[in-house]
Amino acid sequence: MSGRKVAVIAGAGPAGLTAAWELLARTDIVPLVFERTHATGGIAQTFEYKGNRIDIGGHRFFSKSDRVMKWWFSKLPLQGKPAADELERALQVEYADEVTLQSLAPMGESGPKVRETRGPAPDPEQVDRVMLQRPRLSRIYFGRNFFPYPIGITISVAWRLGLVNTALIGLSYIKAQLFPRRDETYLDAFFINRFGARLYETFFRGYTEKVWGVKCSEIRADWGAQRVKGLSLTRALTHAVKDLLSSDFKKQQEERETSLITRFFYPKFGPGQMWEAVAEQVSAAGGEIRYGARVDDVRVTDGRVTGVTVVDEASGAREEIACDYFVSTMPVRELMEQITPAPPAPVMEVARGLRYRDFLTVGLLLKKLHVSVRGGKAKAMVEDNWIYVQDAGVQVGRIQLFNNWSPYLVADRANTVWIGLEYFVDEGDALWKSRDDDLVILGARELEKIGFALQADVIDGCVLRMPKAYPAYFGTYDRLDEVRKFVTAIPNLFCVGRNGMHRYNNQDHSMLTAMMAVDNIIAGRDDDSAMWDVNLEMVYHEGEK
Repeated sequence: MSGRKVAVIAGAGPAGLTAAWELLARTDIVPLVFERTHATGGIAQTFEYKGNRIDIGGHRFFSKSDRVMKWWFSKLPLQGKPAADELERALQVEYADEVTLQSLAPMGESGPKVRETRGPAPDPEQVDRVMLQRPRLSRIYFGRNFFPYPIGITISVAWRLGLVNTALIGLSYIKAQLFPRRDETYLDAFFINRFGARLYETFFRGYTEKVWGVKCSEIRADWGAQRVKGLSLTRALTHAVKDLLSSDFKKQQEERETSLITRFFYPKFGPGQMWEAVAEQVSAAGGEIRYGARVDDVRVTDGRVTGVTVVDEASGAREEIACDYFVSTMPVRELMEQITPAPPAPVMEVARGLRYRDFLTVGLLLKKLHVSVRGGKAKAMVEDNWIYVQDAGVQVGRIQLFNNWSPYLVADRANTVWIGLEYFVDEGDALWKSRDDDLVILGARELEKIGFALQADVIDGCVLRMPKAYPAYFGTYDRLDEVRKFVTAIPNLFCVGRNGMHRYNNQDHSMLTAMMAVDNIIAGRDDDSAMWDVNLEMVYHEGEK
């Protein structure tokens, strides 16, 4: 390394790769990234199956952080001409004229570390590396009816729910406003105070418990605050009226909850395309990304991380690597178990009690949909990006329609519909251990049961499993501060990202924590508290995913 300092980074997801890129762009520190899997992007990777691409979980590229938005667009520029489906779907899109790209200088070349180039905005029909602007539509599908997401009481919603039921929902909401629950420690009270008990029981309780596998009365309200803070029936109605009066996308979107944002940006080939582009730059600029390698031991000497042991997953070979900084995106529980000497007993108790929710996606290729909405003719296609399935009789939680995220995710979009059925599971449970073929059959059967597609129209399918997709807000989560105090006392250890901080971070939150870690390294700051506050501040809330 020619005497240069070294930063070991555990994980090649958004946080880890952002940290690596920022270190190369702004310092002389060499980043060594170790990724346990063979995929780039973590949960934000894009998986390809026979020419069809799956976005694991759905990643809207929108942030209220200008720093993150500029960073994204400097890697993948905004489109300057229509994408394949925009004219046929009559989509309203704002095209860029000129774009500015940033790239890391290749290793060994003199001049600035970061190079900027300007040019015309690309045509997505001619260029692959491009960011699309897409309409956002997410709805709830319940009892063979569509409802807006976030839920709001409008005339059409009232008609679908029934006038008597709607009136009772309204009275329940008024009661919640007049007599709110004082203790909002847990999620049930949080939702009831914002939506009323009856609407909570109809649209929130069952779905949330499907996601987490435990009762809402056991989930800390912090998760609800991160998803729907500031959102209520009144606020949803207000924005619905505003959208009726104006279709101008340049309205001040930062003034509204991100759950209500009507458009977002998206890489042509899915979120993994962003992180593959970043990884290429990191490698070309002298950083190292090693796949199939996990950090197995983190040595702390005199209060600082001095080195790690890296294990090759295939061969089992172990390698000792000295480092000046350690950036961890690995799950908190795993990190604490790897630190030598072991953290204090109370810290280990908290770490071992942290829980996670795992995730699997059943990708189904269909000839067409068969969406049966009460009182209407079955539809072969709908416009949603993803749909929340509230019906209690099925295990599927959400449905992604990849045709609508980007037409380029589907090999034959003219003749097929490519969707992802999302199941929230625990690693090792019955669903997780099911054979892929059985899960494809289950998905097809559940689609037909809720009136969304016919089993006979399924052409092909695949299954993806993602462990530790969601850090849980139960278990020992309420004592997480004990872990935070321990890790922040080690000045060259930086915990960033979703699992690295055991916080339900979105992609932009994860990136911001990584950027701030590099800020601290450059400034020589030991205080990491601002990093841990990123997703707690109102300006960063996103409302989905």
